[in-house]
Amino acid sequence: MLNMIIHGTPTDLPPLLIAHGLYGSARNWSVIAKRISDSRQVVAVDLRNHGDSPWTDSHAYPDMADDLAEVISRTGGVADVVGHSMGGKASMMLALRHPDAVRRLVVADIAPVTYTHSQMPFIEAMRGVDLATLTRRSEAETQLAELGVERALQSFFTQSLDVAKKRWKLNLDTLAAEMPKIMAFPETDAQWDGPALFLSGGASDYVQNQHRDAIRARFPRARFAKLPEAGHWLHAEKPREFEASLRAFLTA
Repeated sequence: MLNMIIHGTPTDLPPLLIAHGLYGSARNWSVIAKRISDSRQVVAVDLRNHGDSPWTDSHAYPDMADDLAEVISRTGGVADVVGHSMGGKASMMLALRHPDAVRRLVVADIAPVTYTHSQMPFIEAMRGVDLATLTRRSEAETQLAELGVERALQSFFTQSLDVAKKRWKLNLDTLAAEMPKIMAFPETDAQWDGPALFLSGGASDYVQNQHRDAIRARFPRARFAKLPEAGHWLHAEKPREFEASLRAFLTA
């Protein structure tokens, strides 16, 4: 069972399930989750191999989708779902494999396609941090800077650092071994015909016009929107605008 952070109490609306991106955690979404919990219960999860959730040898999207379906089965049986990046792919797979578990789907800045860029340099940077000498997160950020990681990502990565236990709360070995699967999307003929919003950053190139055919092939009722001037981490860069788009779609 995935680790959950639950905000608010059940209402007449289905709960909102939040699935974070690669190297993230449920805690990354606390501000947005708390705000949206004024109208419904919000369940943010640590995906497998992240945060306080179990570590496994697999990080395939069908397995992650089944993890999310288990959470939904224990929190009411149906949910609205928002997933960012890797979490967006897991959420798409959830809707395709467990269509009755999802009422509305929001996919943040990702498409059901294979990406060619690599996330491996970040794993190597985290592996390069001398955990044995750390006494505070800022020291890890300094080491990450020396390893070429930009400032915003230094802070993001160290949110998954357990300084007291001198360990990453990320299963770096499995994430590295499964990186080809993370960057891809499973071949499937399945469709989900529920309402889906593909919300991307206006300054991001993750969701391109040529991806729309692949999206509509699996999600025929897909709608598309962009947050101006936002990059790939659109929910962190434009939290109020992201929240407004999310509320408008979920209550339409």
